Amino acid sequence: MPGTEIRLDGVGVNPTRTGVIDVLRAMGAAVEEAAPREEHGEPVADLIMRARPLRGTQIAGALIPRLIDELPVLAVAATQAEGVTEVRDAAELRVKETDRIATVAAELGKLGARIEVLPDGFRVYGPTPLHGATVSSHGDHRLAMALAVAGLVAEGETVIQGSACIDDSYPGFAAALAALGAECASD
Repeated sequence: MPGTEIRLDGVGVNPTRTGVIDVLRAMGAAVEEAAPREEHGEPVADLIMRARPLRGTQIAGALIPRLIDELPVLAVAATQAEGVTEVRDAAELRVKETDRIATVAAELGKLGARIEVLPDGFRVYGPTPLHGATVSSHGDHRLAMALAVAGLVAEGETVIQGSACIDDSYPGFAAALAALGAECASD
């Protein structure tokens, strides 16, 4: 969001899981790693992110396994990027908790996103102003968190039905958003 800066302390930066950081940087995001260190045998750093305009990008191939779970939230970022962001080689998304390709497109579409479904991914056309709406998590924690982030960008109130599933992977998610200034209520 314009004018924001966020610092996240102690983020795992194992190269097998940092595809989301690589893609955000390719989109033009300012992501700085500070205080690199090792904790419990894993590389960790503090991340400092500053708002900058984003641009569309291609996400495919060997990058997909490094960010498969982050593709729903990257779709949200793509709605605010200039140009087209295309995700390919991600057919695995169809057999997660939900068909994440179909549900990401349908639910972000309710918020005004322009997303084209592909057999193995999707295309997001941006930038698109999002508007509040009632959306569904479909019981998928990753989708619910992505919709919450989309709600932060959207004009007006966003209601996520079935958001309790977020506790499956991130029980402190609502508190983390509230600490950043978001107004959150649980269902």
